[in-house]
Amino acid sequence: MIERADKANFWQSVTGSLDSSDEDLSLAAAREVHEETGIDVKLLPSESLQNMHHQIEYEIYPQWRHRYAPGVTRNTEHWFSLRVPDTTQITLAPREHVAYQWLPYAEAAKACFSQSNGEAILKLFSAV
Repeated sequence: MIERADKANFWQSVTGSLDSSDEDLSLAAAREVHEETGIDVKLLPSESLQNMHHQIEYEIYPQWRHRYAPGVTRNTEHWFSLRVPDTTQITLAPREHVAYQWLPYAEAAKACFSQSNGEAILKLFSAV
């Protein structure tokens, strides 16, 4: 779990956006993981990053809409999972996040500010 720099006690897993509408979802997920945690997905076994083939659409919280184009109020979220070794070192992007913690999955889901983020964690581990 990573804590946002711009909102205290706002915990989430890695999240992000496409750089362009035609960016490959898996490449975007790998890019966001690297930007936010320093983990280079290319250095992990090829099956480490998994598309969960689940997406949801939700209303963007008003306080975050300034990050989107004018008039955009809804977002489509695609869920991915990433398996990393226990010894993986984390390097946070200091402008985005100020802390991280590894938690058991039920605690991680409960700590999420975003309901959909918590649901993604629970869904991932219910499939294991």
